[in-house]
Amino acid sequence: MSALGVERKRFVVRRDSGLYAYERALARAGLTPVAGADEAGRGACAGPLVAGAAILSDRVSARITGLRDSKLMTPKARDRAYEEILEKAVAWSVVVMPPAECDELGMHVANLAVLRRAVQRLSVPPAYALTDGFSVDGLGVPGLSMWKGDRVAACVAAASVLAKVTRDRIMVEADEQYPGYGFAVHKGYCTGDHQAALERLGPCEIHRLRFDNVRRVVVSDS
Repeated sequence: MSALGVERKRFVVRRDSGLYAYERALARAGLTPVAGADEAGRGACAGPLVAGAAILSDRVSARITGLRDSKLMTPKARDRAYEEILEKAVAWSVVVMPPAECDELGMHVANLAVLRRAVQRLSVPPAYALTDGFSVDGLGVPGLSMWKGDRVAACVAAASVLAKVTRDRIMVEADEQYPGYGFAVHKGYCTGDHQAALERLGPCEIHRLRFDNVRRVVVSDS
């Protein structure tokens, strides 16, 4: 069990209460709507950092079919959920941060910034925000950071789907623009095949130069 303290009240949220339990608990405290935010691509050494944010309806008829952590879904299931989120969500947003800005800010600062921007760009202002992994300041509303939030809160899971589907599609397009790296397969993450291609071809415009494995190739070529 986990506890959620809001405005001096204590609400107990059972982990077996379902994916919408946190939103229901916050609604009982008068904090609604609730936004969830998550990112995709933080650990990749190529490609953008993408954040999604979502506010979901509390109507049972508007629930997203098969919603869960995007990493646990098949690509087809993610695509179906993505389209359903766009159709049924009260509000949603996606923010894409290019690799050069990730290098400029450093990944931790970039991660906080992209999550903050995603929440702030929602067309409906939230009363509370749930973020996956990291506590994010500057949201303008109270919030809670959740370890593996995309597995326990519906709005965070929806945000994770928005972020991952968007980023995966960007990387498939990048595979056509920068052939030979295999971006359509590994999506810019640091796999053995990606590293072999990086050492063979050198970095391209979408590689993150702050990453040690990329920087080593740059140094060895200079």
